[in-house]
Amino acid sequence: LEAGGSTAGGAGIKLAYKTAREQFIKGGNNRIIIATDGDFNIGASSNAEMERLIEVERESGVFLTVLGFGMGNYKDSKMEILANKGNGNYAYIDNILEAKKVLVNEFGGTLFTIAKDVKIQVEFNPEIVQSYRLIGYENRLLNKEDFNDDTKDAGELGSGHTVTALYEIVPVGVEFDNKSVDPLKYQNSNKTPKHNFKGEMMTVKVRYKKPDGDKSMLITKTVKNSDKSWKYASNNFKWSAGIAEFGMLLRGSEYINLNSYEQVFTLAQSAKGEDKFGYRSEFIRLIESAQLLVKK
Repeated sequence: LEAGGSTAGGAGIKLAYKTAREQFIKGGNNRIIIATDGDFNIGASSNAEMERLIEVERESGVFLTVLGFGMGNYKDSKMEILANKGNGNYAYIDNILEAKKVLVNEFGGTLFTIAKDVKIQVEFNPEIVQSYRLIGYENRLLNKEDFNDDTKDAGELGSGHTVTALYEIVPVGVEFDNKSVDPLKYQNSNKTPKHNFKGEMMTVKVRYKKPDGDKSMLITKTVKNSDKSWKYASNNFKWSAGIAEFGMLLRGSEYINLNSYEQVFTLAQSAKGEDKFGYRSEFIRLIESAQLLVKK
């Protein structure tokens, strides 16, 4: 197959959903798979039109997997809209190894949704944490009141998948330059909890719906404070930190030294650990490529 010519993307998606509805299996894995470069140029092709179309079609209970291909006229914005609005997931296939990763090694996570509209809410204990910042997820943030609102769309979780969120925190007692807001006049910004929550760093709440459900369920977990130093952190934790730092470098984040590619490379090398499928080696090669581009 070769990409080329005009594409009636909207019509193709409508037909796919129509076919899936007609062949719908109750309690089954009802899903359409779109393989495209996203260059829809006939019919419903604008981002707004595509968003409305997918929001209507997802009510049928059919899930969506989007596989992106090509480089010439690739439309990443459409890929993201399709996946986000269609109770789906998205992967970019640039070579045979990535295809094997998505469709073989991670087959269950790609094609089998175990939870939909998954939301996470984190509350830090002000006796331990005086300031915090979520790293990334800017396009996935919800308003506080949306957490308990089952009508608000959120992310899907596939079988065997995990989700990682990293926070930068400032512990109580550590001086830092807080440029956010002036001191509050009528409220105490360092409120003391009414109950004794000593030793608790934070409470994590997760809401999710079953794949065929409309009412969310709540999981609440308390995380204890740990004084474990960076030296004793696991390879997986260090590896996640390295990926986050690399992403911040690529986007020119104000929170990071933009000349620290060597630091990220060293961190990734030291935390590589077991690399069964070669994904971590591939990431290290990406860091090396980025370093070369920056030097040029």
